[in-house]
Amino acid sequence: MSRFWLHLFFVLAWLSFWEPAEARRARFKPTPPKPKKSEAEKAIEKLAPGQNINIDQMSGKWYLLTVASRCKNLLESGFKVESTAVTWTVTGDKVSVSTVRKLNFECWEIKQNYMKTKTPGQLFLKGKRPDENMDIMVLETDYSSYAMLVFKRAGKITMKLYGRSSEVPDKIVDTFEDRAKTFNLGLDVIFQYPDYGFCESTEKVLGKI
Repeated sequence: MSRFWLHLFFVLAWLSFWEPAEARRARFKPTPPKPKKSEAEKAIEKLAPGQNINIDQMSGKWYLLTVASRCKNLLESGFKVESTAVTWTVTGDKVSVSTVRKLNFECWEIKQNYMKTKTPGQLFLKGKRPDENMDIMVLETDYSSYAMLVFKRAGKITMKLYGRSSEVPDKIVDTFEDRAKTFNLGLDVIFQYPDYGFCESTEKVLGKI
């Protein structure tokens, strides 16, 4: 009788440690490796403003000339973009930005406030939600004729080329396009803005967003 109970004890003990083969495979299933980041994604992660950028010298009027972006709205617009002018006013740590452009055949002024950061040449725009926050970096500028900026939000970027006049030298445009390629923004997603038809006055104003 004692042998029976001893045998039963060992059987129960063995069952307590046993689990189906499928469960064992699931428990020891190796974690799949994370997909490797593309060169463009690595370049975006390493983005930084140009050296010795002085935001105060960015004050004044700029014309938007070219945009490199995979923005859904731009792509759906079929490259139909409107002439756009931007004015920067720097006051202490705040940069007031006034963007004037046509929307639905009316001239609008869009007001935003960028804030300076501890990084020279980098600004911050607070969104309505954390995932709408945006970093703005001045990549390259001579302050007097052109400026290349990048707008980064949630790991995605848009590059913009501005000019103090509605035209810049071809070599500046070529440099802009070459830099855009490093972020996987090729000619198929580069939008040339018109250099005519700028609004002289505004009919509607959209406050800080």
